[in-house]
Amino acid sequence: MDRASQVKELYDAWLHDTGIDEETKQELRAIQDLPEEIEDRFFRDLEFGTGGLRGVVGAGTNRINAYTVGRATQGLAAYLLESGITSPSVVIAHDSRNLSPELSLETALVLAGNGIKAYLFDSLRPTPELSFAVRYLKASAGVVVTASHNPPEYNGYKVYGKDGGQIVAEQADQIIAYIRSLEFKDIRKLSKAEAQAKGLLEIIGKEVDDAYIREVLAVSPNPAMTRKEGPNVNVVYTPLHGAGNLSIRRVLKEAGFTRVQVVPEQEQPDPLFSTVKSPNPEEKEAFTLAMQLAAQSNADIILGTDPDCDRMGAVVKNADGDYFVLSGNQSGAIMIAYLMSTLQEQGKLPDNGAIIKTIVTSELGAEIARSYGAEVLNTLTGFKYIGEKITQFERNGQYQFLFGYEESYGYLAGTYARDKDAVVASLLICEAAAYYKSKGKTLYDVLQELYQQYGYYNEALESRTLKGKDGLAQIGAIMEDWRVNPPTELNGQKIVSLLDYTHGLNGLPSENVLKYQLEDESWFCLRPSGTEPKIKVYFAVKGTSSEDANHRLEALRQAVMARIDS
Repeated sequence: MDRASQVKELYDAWLHDTGIDEETKQELRAIQDLPEEIEDRFFRDLEFGTGGLRGVVGAGTNRINAYTVGRATQGLAAYLLESGITSPSVVIAHDSRNLSPELSLETALVLAGNGIKAYLFDSLRPTPELSFAVRYLKASAGVVVTASHNPPEYNGYKVYGKDGGQIVAEQADQIIAYIRSLEFKDIRKLSKAEAQAKGLLEIIGKEVDDAYIREVLAVSPNPAMTRKEGPNVNVVYTPLHGAGNLSIRRVLKEAGFTRVQVVPEQEQPDPLFSTVKSPNPEEKEAFTLAMQLAAQSNADIILGTDPDCDRMGAVVKNADGDYFVLSGNQSGAIMIAYLMSTLQEQGKLPDNGAIIKTIVTSELGAEIARSYGAEVLNTLTGFKYIGEKITQFERNGQYQFLFGYEESYGYLAGTYARDKDAVVASLLICEAAAYYKSKGKTLYDVLQELYQQYGYYNEALESRTLKGKDGLAQIGAIMEDWRVNPPTELNGQKIVSLLDYTHGLNGLPSENVLKYQLEDESWFCLRPSGTEPKIKVYFAVKGTSSEDANHRLEALRQAVMARIDS
């Protein structure tokens, strides 16, 4: 049977399956004369990767819906039951996206149908609180229904292990094996009333919230200074219609920041994210309304968090008084400088302190950390690898974790969680703003001082979106071309090394990533996204001045993208 026939057979099977509800069937009937749409929905099963599922919401095997989520949960349940865990339990959270509440309840009821206790948050919560809650409640696993900062049509399903970290490849492979052996008819679930009557569904909220906030506040390296100087810092915050509003405001208030304004148009949850093109603090446009409010109130710093509140972006005033959007690398460098210098002043800098970053994150933060005697370790892209390292440190005592970050606006300090946390990042960067303001400096001033001391680092990210089956093939072809036919030089600079992580390097797991290092300390990296139909290209340079770094970066970017776009 050819592929087109297989797709049509799957489509017809959904239409006639007695276990599929009528609303879903109506959605499918509406596309019966759209063969390309049918193919896109059914040409494959939505792939369960190391982070779980992520895709467009809708009917079909290649979509996020109650059936694909139910099947994934049945696979997770089988994995937990076969692992020999006594009385397994799972914590479940969700963000503000379409179907997030419904899919989180579906997850809980399928777990209950398998005799596994589900702890379900009473409303939307930040993803990092889910990571914390798994540890706090001593659960066997966690699930969060979110698509992070993806466009509104997406949703997702991320699985966490008992340490509070996203599952890694070995765990994912075992769960995937169970999922592949299942059909929709194999999904077992209870009603909500049955699950609660049997003690297999518990709604959670305030107790976990309070414990989480306490742990975040405990990360502060200088709470006395913050209580004194915090009221002098004028903060504007936007949750971008997501899950961060209550947690961020509470942490900042309890830390001592009394002048916090929330962008009113973006305060309430909205699954359409109707005031922004993309609910992503990596995008300058996401701060448009926040910068308007900040200009009116002369704010010192603007904060923005993505829908599930695990990424934080910051905007500060530059030398001309205009608002300047910090990159993830720049915010990370500032927080490392503040954290390390404060700990050193207090005599609390450990001899075995460690900073963890990813292979596509700037070297500026690493240079700062090393200057304070800290070890710097690199992981593959994905905060799950940073979380895995933290757990290793706790077990072997080799290092004391100080800070982990990635260029894509993810940060963590403290060991209460195993995932990036925009709540603690917001606290730390506001605390840094308060400290440096008391010294007569803005965070932009601090950034320029770091460049002068450590070198003018500059980075950029380009991506190309290639959707559907053909897009996946194109991404594969681009990676293969660069792997088989690597350039020997670019812009007169020799390429001194090619790091192909396909078979694992430096003790890291296997991943389809290529990193090219040039003789002038610049580098670029090609990586297919694990969550979106994109190929991402990272660039980094080190210059003798800001102008020199900008020039080097643009030249490198143009040379690489010209070949990719051809």
